Amino acid sequence: MRNYKILTCAFALMVSLTSTAQSNVMTVDTKKAGAPIQNTMYGLFFEDINYAADGGLYGELVKNRSFEFPQAFMGWQTFGNVQLKDDGPFERCPHYVVLGWPGHRDRRSGLQNEGYFGIGVVKNESYRFSVWAKALNGKGRIRVQLIDQYTMDERQEFVNTHIDITSDKWKKYEVTIKAPKTHNRANLRIFLDGGNSVALEHISLFPFNTFKNRENGMRRDLAQALADQHPGILRFPGGCIVEGVDLKTRYQWKNTIGPVENRPLNENRWEYTFDYRFYPDYFQSYGLGFFEFFQLSEDIGAEPLPVLNVGMACQFQNGKDPKGYVPVDQLKPYIDDCLDLIEFANGDTTTTWGKKRAEMGHPAPFNMKYLGVGNEQWDTLYFERLEPFVKAIRAKYPNIKLIGTSGPDSEGKMFEIGWKAMKEQKVDLVDEHFYRPESWFLSHGLRYESYDRKGPKVFAGEYACHGRGKKWNHFETSLYEAAFMTDLERNADVVHMTAYAPLFAHVDGWQWRPDLIWYDNTRMFKTVSYYVQQMYATNKGTNVLKMTMDNKPVAGQEGQNGLFASAVVDKAENIVIVKVINTSKEKQSVSINLLGLKGAAQAETITLTHNEMDAENTLDEPEKITPKTGTVSCEAGKKNSILNDELPAMSFRIYKIKK
Repeated sequence: MRNYKILTCAFALMVSLTSTAQSNVMTVDTKKAGAPIQNTMYGLFFEDINYAADGGLYGELVKNRSFEFPQAFMGWQTFGNVQLKDDGPFERCPHYVVLGWPGHRDRRSGLQNEGYFGIGVVKNESYRFSVWAKALNGKGRIRVQLIDQYTMDERQEFVNTHIDITSDKWKKYEVTIKAPKTHNRANLRIFLDGGNSVALEHISLFPFNTFKNRENGMRRDLAQALADQHPGILRFPGGCIVEGVDLKTRYQWKNTIGPVENRPLNENRWEYTFDYRFYPDYFQSYGLGFFEFFQLSEDIGAEPLPVLNVGMACQFQNGKDPKGYVPVDQLKPYIDDCLDLIEFANGDTTTTWGKKRAEMGHPAPFNMKYLGVGNEQWDTLYFERLEPFVKAIRAKYPNIKLIGTSGPDSEGKMFEIGWKAMKEQKVDLVDEHFYRPESWFLSHGLRYESYDRKGPKVFAGEYACHGRGKKWNHFETSLYEAAFMTDLERNADVVHMTAYAPLFAHVDGWQWRPDLIWYDNTRMFKTVSYYVQQMYATNKGTNVLKMTMDNKPVAGQEGQNGLFASAVVDKAENIVIVKVINTSKEKQSVSINLLGLKGAAQAETITLTHNEMDAENTLDEPEKITPKTGTVSCEAGKKNSILNDELPAMSFRIYKIKK
């Protein structure tokens, strides 16, 4: 009897273990390809927040290079005889300085620029110093230095060169500087050399080694990180800066094209938005303008998606104040901006704006297909202004796909009103934004199943998981983003575009976090969220495959043990790609039945996991948490292949099986 009881207990334990091992059985039907996945599915959203443009992606190293900040010498120290003038050679940037005789041979006249939290240079890299200058009596000289102001060495300068100014007419001068060492916080110093006065305008220091080696180009490592995402779209230039704090400071694309020396300064609304993270020197030079955005989109293989102002300043900051919006019958200049932008992007060289594009060095059209009108606005003020834009753009450019917005809410009354209005106006896509906590991401694994398949498509244009009390790029929230993204992929018939936000942040100048990519002046790191986005974007496939657990989508539902999953097929590569996220604190055994695949096979795996939920990548440990590759075997079933695996607790794993 005792042996019988032992055997009975052993059998019960075996059944229990078998049940546990088979409790996470999933089925993927590989025989029938479902909805196509758009090339635009996983993209990027650029906004000039956290010093994303000047001081970040844009390669310029000099702050306030044309003395156009409201405080003209912000970013500069002056010494000796320095005068500010405002009758310079560039109409929209008229300010310049004159360095004059300081009154004694042992005194000095000159300038010193601090850059953006310092000037970063890398050992053995070459930099282009340029300046528009004239000598007041026809001949003069300046000395140009890179300095370490706080060095204990005998000499502050570690680069020292000169430029002879040879004319009393404005002329551009250049000299190449090679950095003998890496320095993250250098300064640029300019001395008047001799007694002859010189005038200086648009003082610039630019790396030669920009992305694609463009003269007015992007910081190479940051732009390469964008290219490595293989994005389908690039949405630009924002965000809230599209709106401005008031209409005067809204983003105006026409001010951002043409010679960089003549692009007017604009206030950045993120300069003073948060008084607890206040940056009074945060302006937009427009060196990174719409031409450069289009060019960057082309360089990284993304569809350009510009967003223009709808005749409204930021609603959060202005409410219903009439100063914050344009009367409907006065919207023509704003509508013309949209029509002219389409011509700038797509018009041939005989058109007014197509000719301007060609003059900037790109005769071929950019082939823009999408245009957003308004950013994160809501209610009647927005709806009644959007309507004439839609009518005018549809009439002249019927093939352009228009993107409206459902406002800042991810659900609720105003969100529903927004969607209703967008359907009535028949926009092509609706831009949804959701910055939400962990619980939201874990509970919205079935968000898009109930969406109207006949209405506008979805652009999940700004989203990120914001941890409760832990609002940074730690592993846990990134994993929950991965879990939520299975629903985006599963519903590719209605979700056509997505983008994490924000994109960039300078470690010394951030105002908003979490962010996808962080950097200082010489280094950068990709967050765990970056790798989540990249894992999806580089394994998006061509079509959705039906994947279920207990005949239900694998979306963290009751009885699914914190598992989320989706599956796609890549017809071009003939590969089935399965994504599974384990959000539980326990390892989970999974058995994936691949219906339609026969025989044994080897699956490639890509796994993202970590045992510290608050861990994150940093400048000093940029690869602390990165995806790791491996393999797992698929067993041969009677009519299918079966993939058995054990998922680590809190992990994201991709399986790639050749058909």
